Amino acid sequence: MIDYSRVLNKKVVQIKPSGIRKFFDIAATMDDVISLGVGEPDFQTPWSIRKAGIMSLEKGKTKYTANRGLRDLRAEISSYIDRKQKVKYNPDSEILVSVGGSEAIDAAIRAIVSEGDEVIIPQPSYVCYEPISTLAGGTPVIIETKAENDFKITPDELKAAITERTKALILPYPCNPTGAVMLKDDLEKIAGVLRGTDIIVISDEIYSELTFADCGHTSITQIEGMRERTVLVSGFSKAFSMTGWRLGYACGPEEIISQMTKIHQFSIMCAPTTAQYAAIEAMKNSDEAVANMKAEYNRRRRLMVAGFNRIGLTCREPLGAFYTFPSIKSTGLSSDEFCEKLLEKEHVAVVPGTAFGLGGEGFIRASYCYSTEHIIEALKRIEKFLNTL
Repeated sequence: MIDYSRVLNKKVVQIKPSGIRKFFDIAATMDDVISLGVGEPDFQTPWSIRKAGIMSLEKGKTKYTANRGLRDLRAEISSYIDRKQKVKYNPDSEILVSVGGSEAIDAAIRAIVSEGDEVIIPQPSYVCYEPISTLAGGTPVIIETKAENDFKITPDELKAAITERTKALILPYPCNPTGAVMLKDDLEKIAGVLRGTDIIVISDEIYSELTFADCGHTSITQIEGMRERTVLVSGFSKAFSMTGWRLGYACGPEEIISQMTKIHQFSIMCAPTTAQYAAIEAMKNSDEAVANMKAEYNRRRRLMVAGFNRIGLTCREPLGAFYTFPSIKSTGLSSDEFCEKLLEKEHVAVVPGTAFGLGGEGFIRASYCYSTEHIIEALKRIEKFLNTL
């Protein structure tokens, strides 16, 4: 009889499964469930993008690509970032096409972090940063961002977290789950703390196109001195509604991207070929489709924020991504209790804030990747639930 406790990697065993999935596994066994939980666009991938993928198959373009990705796609990524952010990357040495943004984050952390290095992670934030850092041998250092600071990391918090072992800072803005964004002035202050150190920034900008601040998205790579110390991670899942195509990318200094490419080369080989041809079309000709989706998200965003505040759950205005992060502290319930009881009594699924770090206690994440009718019905049920407490 095999003793699996001796066989399995202890680091992996000790990692908790994603807290996002728990309530959807329960919801899947129930009837009449309204979900506000999944962070997946409800739009179809725009037709021109799907057509480009189909045409690549019709033409028999089904072979491996270069490890870094199709040269034409890397050129389009370079052009796209230059057009959007006025930052230039060499498509031959500073861009890697990955299997979703998550693989790019994994490769970046593994390329940078050695055993015992510290990785600063603001939370609440996406669930992958902490376990990936642990698996790479790093030590996660958590900064619990605060509602009164709109869930932004502050320069004082960053200074206090930095030690001689600090290797990297995760910058997850626009933020899943809080919807927080870092404006140019915020990023200037963070850059001021980092200058003169060897700390690398891993900037997860997968939601950059879904920024609702009047000034639009600002990348830390646009701040003086930050491009050479930043790995910019993004992808096609959110803005282009291409979640199932599994395609992302990383841009950064050649010295880092070359090491990430080795990890990608030996673990993945290359990203899906069909998805890469579709992504070329996405970056070339989909600005209007993205703008239309963003406008609809904005309408839903305002509806949901107003709805939560009306029924008594304080909800700050999220300026990015497609999530709201209302406080449920007034109910006296923990985040897990609130979500469990809401699902049981009113068949509405939301995600407890604690799924994104302990700093999420007292909050829930509700996505507006759903129709107006869906959101209105969910808010009615949540109000009914609140009235029973």
